[in-house]
Amino acid sequence: MRPIIFTAVLILMQLFTFGLGRSLQWLFAPLIGKSARRILMIGAFVITNCLIFGLLLQLGHAVFRWTAVWMVLLLFVMYAALATFLLHLVLRRFVRPQVLARCLRAFAPFFVAALFGLALYNAYTPTVRYQTVTINKKLERPVRIATASDFHLGILFGARQLDKFTAIMNREKPDIILLPGDIMDDNVEAYRAENMQPHFAKIRAPLGVYATLGNHDLFGHQREIYEEIEKAGITVLANRAVETGGIIVAGRNDDIDKNRPSAAEILNGQDTSKPVFLLDHRPTQIEEHARLPIDVQVSGHVHNGQIAPANLIVRTLYRLHYGHEKIGNSHFFTSSGYGFWGIPLRLGSQSEVWIIDVKGS
Repeated sequence: MRPIIFTAVLILMQLFTFGLGRSLQWLFAPLIGKSARRILMIGAFVITNCLIFGLLLQLGHAVFRWTAVWMVLLLFVMYAALATFLLHLVLRRFVRPQVLARCLRAFAPFFVAALFGLALYNAYTPTVRYQTVTINKKLERPVRIATASDFHLGILFGARQLDKFTAIMNREKPDIILLPGDIMDDNVEAYRAENMQPHFAKIRAPLGVYATLGNHDLFGHQREIYEEIEKAGITVLANRAVETGGIIVAGRNDDIDKNRPSAAEILNGQDTSKPVFLLDHRPTQIEEHARLPIDVQVSGHVHNGQIAPANLIVRTLYRLHYGHEKIGNSHFFTSSGYGFWGIPLRLGSQSEVWIIDVKGS
């Protein structure tokens, strides 16, 4: 499957690069000659394929991030080309050709810049989403859960965003906070360099703050990541369950951990007549979990595609790629994430925190 996906992406990048080249040729046509326009096209293909070769040679995170930025630029230029073409169809009967051409040449780069601005805003400006659910178990009083996945703490997402999250928690006053994985962005180098621990340690809730490990927490630095999260006063539920305030809270490592137990095994021996909250990074086994005495499951990983139209792609891969669904007596939540992966851009998704008010029957 991976070679097929890689080949499809490679072909799309070549097609989108051709689109970028043609767009640049059109944009600068009044200012440059044919030879310069040819250089623009060649230059676009050189950049695309140099970045691809850099990825194949595994030249590091910097190459990956620049490739991601370039891919987003190619995508946004295609969006701008489509918007410009539609405007041309609408306005050509009302505006003189020369005037319309000048206006559209001004509009196209502005549209690309606006998309980047919106995507950057969505990545760094969290929204709070609310949901109230009723479970089929008794609760002495409603429990307010705050959940946020995929912090990806690293060089592009750090202390300032942690402080912003703490401010949201202080305002919403949750009883318990659940962080279902991808806490760090592969390692703890930037976390330590920026001294994020004091900021992370400010996150508190009466019934505790709990995290589990996502795939990016398990890329060879899981021991250090586990220890840093615990040092911040956050309990890491790495394939285990605990009880707090009459609630069972269980957590599973991401399925990159091939030795992780099933949710049923983790809950074995626990009093599941009490409310059960599960943190499971990927929403890949929700049908199976719906047959267990799990009342609320929180997941992330998918990022709601992060940049459209990837949200349409992940919709086909997961039953619950985003949002809330009740299956049987269980409530499942998949968040688009508080941070982001790779580059600080989101389109068709936004940084978010979920506040879930849980009522008993």
